[in-house]
Amino acid sequence: MAKKTPAMVKLARIEARTKTINGIRQFVFVIFCAAGGFLCVAMALPQRNKLEEMETRLEDAKHREMLALEERDNYLTENRAIKEDPAFLEVHARDRLDRYREGEKVLKFRKEQH
Repeated sequence: MAKKTPAMVKLARIEARTKTINGIRQFVFVIFCAAGGFLCVAMALPQRNKLEEMETRLEDAKHREMLALEERDNYLTENRAIKEDPAFLEVHARDRLDRYREGEKVLKFRKEQH
């Protein structure tokens, strides 16, 4: 076996330090990337919560719009029937004034109040 010269010992130490420094550098790079990923996720969570809240509000608004459109359609249909259909006008007026013909049976349904 050949005796190790001081240059070979010095070279071995430099190689060992280089491996250690490269290992530490890779570890720091992985930690940096993980921290960046966590930062992106942490910044996105409030935006996601806000988006979910806005979507819920949008669904509520669409539901209220649908109810308003249905109510408008009912009023338009009733208005058109009152103007154009004398039989409907008679039934509507008699119902409103609580009048009925002799021998006629009238069924009344109460609306549920919430």
